Amino acid sequence: MKTTVTFGEIMLRLSPPGFERLFQSPLLSATFGGGEANVAVSLAHFGLDSRYVTRVPANAAGDAAVSALRAEGVDVAGILRGGERLGIYFAETGASQRAGNVIYDRAGSAIAGTNPGTFDWPRLLDGAAWFHVTGITPALGPEVAQATKDAVEAARAAGARVSLDLNYRRKLWTEREAQAVMLPLAARAHVLVANEEDLQACLGYEVRGADVTSGGLDPEAYRETAVRVARDLGVETVAITLRESRSASRNGWSAVLWDASAASFHESPRYDVTLVDRIGGGDAFAAGLIFGLVTGRPPEEALRFAVAASALKQTIPGDFNRVSVAEVDRLAAGDGSGRVRR
Repeated sequence: MKTTVTFGEIMLRLSPPGFERLFQSPLLSATFGGGEANVAVSLAHFGLDSRYVTRVPANAAGDAAVSALRAEGVDVAGILRGGERLGIYFAETGASQRAGNVIYDRAGSAIAGTNPGTFDWPRLLDGAAWFHVTGITPALGPEVAQATKDAVEAARAAGARVSLDLNYRRKLWTEREAQAVMLPLAARAHVLVANEEDLQACLGYEVRGADVTSGGLDPEAYRETAVRVARDLGVETVAITLRESRSASRNGWSAVLWDASAASFHESPRYDVTLVDRIGGGDAFAAGLIFGLVTGRPPEEALRFAVAASALKQTIPGDFNRVSVAEVDRLAAGDGSGRVRR
């Protein structure tokens, strides 16, 4: 069984019922999520040995976060305890022409208080075939950014493949701050995952004519950008997700992939997704791509699997993608009927 390691912050997610606005209801549901944690859960559901590294407080909130991951099959032995608090985010689900909204309350969280010496990377990465991190983690502060760089270097030294989902969050840092950290970090990854906003904000690459609201995304323009990124940064694989945001309830969803080693470009099928919860969709894509590549599927097949996994995630409430390899393969093979299986 392949071992994967992810590193990042798990947070408490508080959401109002259904499509209500934040604080319209006195009730908020409490679940957990976070970029790399979501990837870890997906990989565990796909049957991999999925190890997650973070730091959570030694209190009831931290206990609940660890229990939630353990219940999904994630290896939690790499989770450190300490710090004062668990980060929180409030998530409001959009509908039709009303966009969703996220409010962060994560300053001073347990992982933000770590430093590069907090994590014993040679031990945590022992036996790992793959290491994954997102651009959210280094955005938490200079010390966490250095810990992320150290983790990437340790993973490469251990012979693990490294994937980086750029995942730009404008509520955490500016484009200038992001590029100072993410450009050198991206150059140390084997696989990059991004959308057009991530490429512009984190790396300074613009996708010609990209307009996610018009439904007129040009795969050739994305190919040109992916080729330039791979060439300039020395990255082997660049995968770019394409979201056509027709409304908060209905999106077109697809992706493209440039495989520099074979000089080949691949386009996935496009799914017309009626959204239940789009949060975690990009993480589900990254996890699907990792699964496909780490288990030896050809890049084109790995891309199809990743897009199908992500399309399914966006029909599931919460951050985590609770689907199996068989379910994803059925959709990737063309079975999107939604018929009840008896």
